Parts: sequence; structure tokens; C-alpha cells
Amino acid sequence: MTRRLLIGTAAAIFVAAGAALFAGSSHRTDGTIASVANAADAPAPLYYQEPDGKPFYSLAPKKTEDGRDYRAVPAGADVSFDEPGAPVQLTAAESKSDRKIKYYRNPMGLPDTSPVPKKDSMGMDYVPVYDGDDSEDGAVKLSPGKIQRSGVKSEPAALRRLRTLVRAPGTIQLDERRISVITMRAESFVQKVADVTTGSRVTRGQPLMDIYSPAVSSAAAEYLATITSKATAGIEPYGRGSRQRLLNLDVPDPFIAEIEKNHSVPITIQWSSPRNGIVLQRNAIEGMRAQPGDILFRIADISLVWATVDVAERDLGGIAIGQPVTVRARSYPGRDFDGRISIIYPQVNKETRTARIRIELANADLALLPDMYVDAEIDTGNPAPVLAVADSAVLDTGSRQAVLVDKGQGRFEPREVKLGRHGDGYVEIRDGLSEGEAIVTSANFLIDAESNLKAALKGLADGSNAQGADATGNHAMGGKP
Repeated sequence: MTRRLLIGTAAAIFVAAGAALFAGSSHRTDGTIASVANAADAPAPLYYQEPDGKPFYSLAPKKTEDGRDYRAVPAGADVSFDEPGAPVQLTAAESKSDRKIKYYRNPMGLPDTSPVPKKDSMGMDYVPVYDGDDSEDGAVKLSPGKIQRSGVKSEPAALRRLRTLVRAPGTIQLDERRISVITMRAESFVQKVADVTTGSRVTRGQPLMDIYSPAVSSAAAEYLATITSKATAGIEPYGRGSRQRLLNLDVPDPFIAEIEKNHSVPITIQWSSPRNGIVLQRNAIEGMRAQPGDILFRIADISLVWATVDVAERDLGGIAIGQPVTVRARSYPGRDFDGRISIIYPQVNKETRTARIRIELANADLALLPDMYVDAEIDTGNPAPVLAVADSAVLDTGSRQAVLVDKGQGRFEPREVKLGRHGDGYVEIRDGLSEGEAIVTSANFLIDAESNLKAALKGLADGSNAQGADATGNHAMGGKP
């Protein structure tokens, strides 16, 4: 009994407190009650904006430095970015009350429309589509607020020279036409070798070694006898034959001139360098016996060298003989060597799928050395300017390439184009555009998605009209009645 009595007493106290609270609330003014009711009916704000229309926003209520409240922006309001001082709040009912509804589309973006209001299987209302939201030319229209929030940017299509650079690695090689070897055509003995070693730079006519050859000495003595004999001195064929024998033995011209001048045959022959260059090989040793054909010296002129580079098979179509090439050696950062393509080797490496090309390079200061690594840049672009747009402007699905043309006043038209060469961040437009047309270069995928949706809905609407309206006109196109 005591427990029941306590519970009853507590209940009486709560009832009395509630009555007092209700009685106190009845003394509030009618204006306060009306303001609470209006706040409950007003839509919840999405964010708060600076009262003067400046680009300052807040997710919570906020005041300016001079104590003014930020303006609440409710859901459905559209923001104009044209004039900062213009009113920024505009309800959907005010903006579309004077426009005619064409049809209703599926709220989930499915290709399903209805001529009358309708709900989908989840209970969501179909979205009304007004006149002007879609156009006959397939263009899509966006409000200034959507354009600003999406970050849409446009750039005019213009004539540009596209530079397409092909980069390939390679090495420096000797020019095969500038290599000389010194060999004996008859059995010889090396009497003396000059102070020349492998890697030494030599000049044309510089002495390399002294040679004694019995065969050369015999031919020289015969030539001397011919040109000094009273019987044959005046007969040119005799002297010509003896001299030719010395030339066949590869005797240097200075040695023959000395015989004709001094009327004597030197014991040794001084052999000199046939060209300017570096000594690649030195096999001559004092006192050695050299057989015919033995290589005693190998000398190469490196004032002109080759750069052999490997170019990917896909880039071969833009490469031709005579194209200028810029070569950079890894040993000389920041320095460029200019050359031209001289040979495209007629074979593709089946393992690397590359082709080798030869570039001739002037090497006056002998900075480029054989087997040095280099990187080549080949400009395969056409010097004539072509109509081009930014790479980011192209919507490429593989089988379809299109751009979005900015028609002004928020209208964007999808346009199919034919592409050409790429280079410097731009792509050539061969067909579909004219010079000066504004092309969307940023946020074009968002616009394209909305354009495809509207095109699909428009196609369904047109198909339904072709079949004719039913008796009630309440059947949804592609949906349930």
C-alpha cells in the first residue's frame, strides 16, 4: 500500500507541473506564435551567404564584422553570378510558374517518361521537364549557378602549329666513311714507331712509323734506274710503269717525290697519318715483322659522328629522311647538338618493336665520343598551322569523338568531330568545327552526361508520339500505367 501511495503522489505532482507550464505558455504574444509557425513552414537553409552578395559563405548562422546576419539560402534557390548586388534568392515556383510542363521524367535518370504526374516503384515523384529545358538541336541548357559551381570553362578553336616530339635513346657511333687503317702490302719490318698511342689525336701527314720493305726498296731502285738511264730517261711509258709499281705497293707520295728529287733510294720509308682523327688501334712495335694485310694502325675522324637511336614502331609514320633532330648528351646537360636524319634502317627489331635510325652530327670540338649515351628529340609536326582544340575538350568513347560547343546563355551543343594529330596539349580537328567557335575545355563530362540523358528522353518522347496517344493519355512511356 505504501508503494502505491508514493506512485500516486508523484503522478499528481507531474500533472500539476504540466498544467502550470501550459498556463504560463498561454501568456505569450500572438506574434511569437506566428513567427514559430512561419519558421516551421520555411525550408531549411542549405548555407548562409554574406548579405552584400560577396563570395563569402558559411554552413552555420554567422554575422559580419559590422554585426549583420548572413543571408540564409534555402534548398531550390538559384544563385546568379552575373551581378554581385542582385538578389540571390529565387524559389523554383517563382522561376517556373509561367512555364509549361512538357512531360515528367524518371527521378533516377532511367529512360522512362510520363505525360502526367507519376510516382516510381519507390514512391518518388517524377521530375517535371519544362519548355526550354531541352532543344531540337540536342543542346543542353544550364543555369548560371550550375555553370559556376561546375567550373565550366570555354576556349575558342584556333589555328595552331602542333609540335609532336618523338623522344628516343641512342648512342654515338663512328662514321664508317671516316675510318682508315694502315697496313703493308708487302712483307715489311717496323724500324721505328713515333710517340703515338691508342687514343692520341693525330693530324693528316703526321709521321707514325718508319718501315723497311725489301719489295718496296727493289721497286724504288728500279724506278730510279728508269728515270736516270740515258736510254729510257726520255721515254715516258718506262718511267710510268715503274712509278705505278710503287703506287701499287701503297708507297706514300712524299717517298716517291724524294726519289725523283735526290736520285737516291732511302733505306726506310716514313709512313704518315692519312687523315685527322684519333688513334683507335696501335699494333705497330719496333722491330716487328709485318705480313701483308696486318693492321698496324686504325685512325678515325670524329669531327662528324653518327647518333643511332631506336624509335618505337608506332612513331615511324611521322619520321622521314632529312628531318631535323636535337640530340642531348647525358655528359653535357643543357647543351644541344643539332643534326639530321640520314638513314632509316629497313628492319624492325621483333623483340623490342623498334626501328633504328641514323642521325649525322657535327662534332667540331670533339665533345661527342663513340658509345656515348644520348637522347634524341625529333619534331614530326607540320609547320603549317591547323585548327586545334585542347585535349581536355574531346570526349572520346573509342568509336565516337565529340566536343561541346558553347552557344552562349548557358546552352551547350554536342558536336561530333574528326581528330588528327596530337601535340603540345592540343589535338587537330579535321572536320566538325569552324575557327573561333567556343569549345568547353573543363567540366565537359558533366555536361555530356546531362546531354545524353536529355537526348534519350527526347527520343523516347518522339517514339511515343509516333505511335499515337491512347484513349486516356495516362499511360507512361516505357513504364507501368
